[in-house]
Amino acid sequence: MCASTWDWIIPDMAADHANPLMAPSPWVRQCVESLLGSGLVKPGSRALDLACGGGRHALYLSGLGYSVHAVDKHTPTTEWPVNVHFEAMDLEQDHWPLAGQQYDLIVVTNYLHRPHFENLLVNLKSVNAVLVYETFMEGNAQFGSPRSPEFLLQPGELLARMSSLNVLRFEQGLRRVPSPAMIQRAMGITGAWSEIQSGTITLTQRD
Repeated sequence: MCASTWDWIIPDMAADHANPLMAPSPWVRQCVESLLGSGLVKPGSRALDLACGGGRHALYLSGLGYSVHAVDKHTPTTEWPVNVHFEAMDLEQDHWPLAGQQYDLIVVTNYLHRPHFENLLVNLKSVNAVLVYETFMEGNAQFGSPRSPEFLLQPGELLARMSSLNVLRFEQGLRRVPSPAMIQRAMGITGAWSEIQSGTITLTQRD
């Protein structure tokens, strides 16, 4: 498995949206849209938007036909469509509150709580379930929050934490747009490699 280099500058990915604060992450869009022609997105596919904030990704996924479970500690004022179920929950309690839940897709952005990372992986269905993850990494303090190592991935850490999955995409380094930040992001899928080969899902890791 290849990994991108520490000093690689992540390409800028722009996305137009009426409300920039509610625009889905370009990384999430790139990963999810690579699934659309693969046959993995089916009616009733269930997605989790973990630590959803205002719900930008829950709304995006609901528009693609997913049944979305959105969770966050705080309740946003967002008006949810019928295929989004929001729950306010503390994701950092000792007991993992999502135990027993199963999803076809999990999206996590700008959030890291290491003690429950393995529990989150168990929430993926055993075959052809996808985790799309994007958050800050070491070196981000020079640009702003978060600054604490508690919330910053070490170089290559996300790749290591997702080693039980087949990692289809992995990037790390300096992001310039929409604001400078040190970012690490990956897309991984469950199941044997032979079960997931597709012309629409391509390996985009950097040597």
